[in-house]
Amino acid sequence: MVKKKFAVFDIDGTIFRSSLLIEITDALIQAGIFKPRVRKIYEHAFKNWLDRKDSYEKYISAVVKAYMENIKGAEHKKFISVAKKAADFHKNRVYRYTRDLVKDLKRRGYYLLAVSNSPKIILDEFCGTLGFDKVYGRIYDIDKKGKFTGKIVFEDEISDKEKILNRAIKKGNLTLKGSIGVGDTEADIALLKNVENPICFNPNQKLLTYAKRAGWKVVVERKDVVYEF
Repeated sequence: MVKKKFAVFDIDGTIFRSSLLIEITDALIQAGIFKPRVRKIYEHAFKNWLDRKDSYEKYISAVVKAYMENIKGAEHKKFISVAKKAADFHKNRVYRYTRDLVKDLKRRGYYLLAVSNSPKIILDEFCGTLGFDKVYGRIYDIDKKGKFTGKIVFEDEISDKEKILNRAIKKGNLTLKGSIGVGDTEADIALLKNVENPICFNPNQKLLTYAKRAGWKVVVERKDVVYEF
């Protein structure tokens, strides 16, 4: 059986011009599933990041905290409805470079993998419109009443992107020859180290520093201009 070429992408900040976790959290607040006070958990961190007084990592960590502290007890059916609407609303808010790269690789017969720490429910909706073949994201446990328990299924495994990639390669009959990986932060180094053609797209400082040492390709998209280094 002939092995397939593949490309693996991080999603938040790499294809999507925001974070799906941020958008689903805001959408859950707007839908009344999360209370308005939840926004206060990350409001200060957001302002500090917006004013360039603190890091994006601290902002996203505050959003994760808000989400994890309030998902318990939420109804799965209502969550799916909100996730579908949020994914549809944001489906075109993507970077040109990675959007066009996905289209080109799909046309060339590449097997497309998405690996993210955002909730898999919204990832499936968002990545489905782009033509991804397999999506890996966080799966949240649901009780017999159809409500979230607040626990993550296989939490250790989903946090290890290298382990996920190796599993996907074996299960999908994929080859590393000609493989491509795209990421934007140091959390994606594990993915990028394991492909033939790593691409650091709009990298943060930690990934950029690593990429320089490793000699990896760096691409920056600013407004309507794409720079390659």
